[in-house]
Amino acid sequence: MQDLFTQQESALSPLADRMRPRTLDEFIGQRHIVGPGRLLRRAIEADRMTSSIFYGPPGCGKTTLASIIANTTHSAFVQLNAVTSGVADVRKVIKEAQDRRSLYGQATYLLLDECHRWNKSQSDSILPAIERGVVRFIGSTTENPLISMTPAIVSRCRIFQFEPLTEDDVLTAMRRALTDKERGFGDRAVQLDEDAARHIARIANGDVRSALGALELAVLTTVPDESGVIHITLPIAEESIQKPVIRCDESLYYDMLSAFCKSLRGSDSDAALAWFARLLYAGVDPRLIARRIIAHASEDVGLANPTAMLQAVAAAQALEMVGLPEARLSLAQAIIAVCESPKSNSVVMALDACVADAQQGGFGPVPVHLRDTHYAGHERVGAGGDYKYPHDYPGHWVEQEYMPPEVRGRRYYTPSDQGQELKLRERRRLRGIRD
Repeated sequence: MQDLFTQQESALSPLADRMRPRTLDEFIGQRHIVGPGRLLRRAIEADRMTSSIFYGPPGCGKTTLASIIANTTHSAFVQLNAVTSGVADVRKVIKEAQDRRSLYGQATYLLLDECHRWNKSQSDSILPAIERGVVRFIGSTTENPLISMTPAIVSRCRIFQFEPLTEDDVLTAMRRALTDKERGFGDRAVQLDEDAARHIARIANGDVRSALGALELAVLTTVPDESGVIHITLPIAEESIQKPVIRCDESLYYDMLSAFCKSLRGSDSDAALAWFARLLYAGVDPRLIARRIIAHASEDVGLANPTAMLQAVAAAQALEMVGLPEARLSLAQAIIAVCESPKSNSVVMALDACVADAQQGGFGPVPVHLRDTHYAGHERVGAGGDYKYPHDYPGHWVEQEYMPPEVRGRRYYTPSDQGQELKLRERRRLRGIRD
């Protein structure tokens, strides 16, 4: 039972905190892991959770689900934050967990928020306790644990990936808050227009915490009309919630950049521009984007359209000279040029093949006719002997061996049948070069 002070503190808590689901039946979303009959739900209901990591975007229910576990389990529940806790805090938790286990046969759950912030020494301090089952570890993180956490911890935990909540999920949470008399605004006459509700839900982008914060601000700052109704219209909703924010952590950055690069390679201008816009909106350094455009102009277009490289380099130069926002146009032009160009990976394939051969070693001397002749007396050592100067021959070409003897006969560059490389293919055929 709550005392007066606890009730007052609860009343002053943000709406999102007050409306936090208390049971699995109240929990919103994540049906793929906590729906009826799912593994995680069964484990929670049976109080048989094993060490786990909850991974997903903000506001999707990670901490809420951990709180539900705390409320439904018969085990002890301890919560730490990786930002403020250290090895000493972990050792204290482990010691208390060992005492409970020995004296009362009671298990201990340890919830660690922002678990990706733990360094190796902090992670190592809890490994033995996880292995022996002294604590049941639950890590909560917004970053991909396979990238951001030490492998030793990850290998001992089951990863549950939380998905962003849908717009309907967010609307459900908002409607609950408006009808709940104990924790929400059910004791007030609030009229939330449908277009206003959907605007908040859409801009919240799956973050219930953000949506309930906007709803609370709208309700508390809107003056009731003559009949005492607090009417939340679309203009009020637009003022109450900030523009959508892309929280670009390291994992999301690499995922979006990967999608951008694959769209360039896949010749989808619309998709490439969409990812380009999101990367810029998230605050990614545009020079990183320019470098990827240049790289793909060679890797995926190459000699099928040599002008794509000129477009890419020109866009990078424009970025340095004029900066944003004007250079967005130059970058967009280069993106479209790379996307719409005929594609060929012949350049990267040629480079990979010759580098692989070079790494094998076994280099012999340079053939005599290809050696340096810029110094006086080179004839005395035979350098350059029998070299044929191509410009002395018809078509400025003459048949001559240029390859290192160790890889003679190898063909690294094979023109594709795309764009300008068709002409290169025909030219090589006339010279008797077989591709």
